[in-house]
Amino acid sequence: MANDYQDQEKMFTTDSWRIFRILSEFVEGFEAMTNIGPSVSVFGSARIKETNPYYQMGVDVGEAIAKRGFAIITGGGPSMMEAANKGAQKAKGISCGLSIDLPMEYEPNKYIDPKYNLMFRYFFVRKVMFIRYAQGYVFLPGGFGTLDELFEALTLIQTHKIRAFPIYLMGAEYWEGMMDWMKSKLVEQDAIAPEDLQLINITDDPEEVAHGIERHFQRHRVERNF
Repeated sequence: MANDYQDQEKMFTTDSWRIFRILSEFVEGFEAMTNIGPSVSVFGSARIKETNPYYQMGVDVGEAIAKRGFAIITGGGPSMMEAANKGAQKAKGISCGLSIDLPMEYEPNKYIDPKYNLMFRYFFVRKVMFIRYAQGYVFLPGGFGTLDELFEALTLIQTHKIRAFPIYLMGAEYWEGMMDWMKSKLVEQDAIAPEDLQLINITDDPEEVAHGIERHFQRHRVERNF
């Protein structure tokens, strides 16, 4: 019994101090991001090679969005994230990277502005930063992390926890199977409503993405105090 009590006391102490570490990440993130202005979060794989056509698609969409005055926020890693940051710098826009501290993770890519090169320990704190400052989400081909961000955004909008904003999937062929599955299974089984799929826009055209996000932003900028 004594050992059980000591273990519980140690756990309480450890968890209590963890709260302060979590709060410090929120404070540091908010302080760094508060003045970033209208932004778009771009997600995608850390593994797809630079020679893949999707890489250039990431550069092009990052550049197109940044030319319209939006900062580009990525997960700070290589591949699709690097591509979007590279595009932002090509357009001389703000390029932000929210990296995550993982044993297998790469160094932040070289196309991030030093002022907005942030490192996080906790995924959920990082997710708040992605969503808090974004006027739209763009998803390039990616894996579990990309899908996690996609479905979290859809859930938050569906449940009215956040205001709806544009969500674009780029690389239509890549997402085709997933969209077919959602239509044939999720909608068919009433797990989601048919109109829920209208939250998703699919295109391979960077200008269409940039224009759609800008148009939505201009319509709703008063609500967001910009």
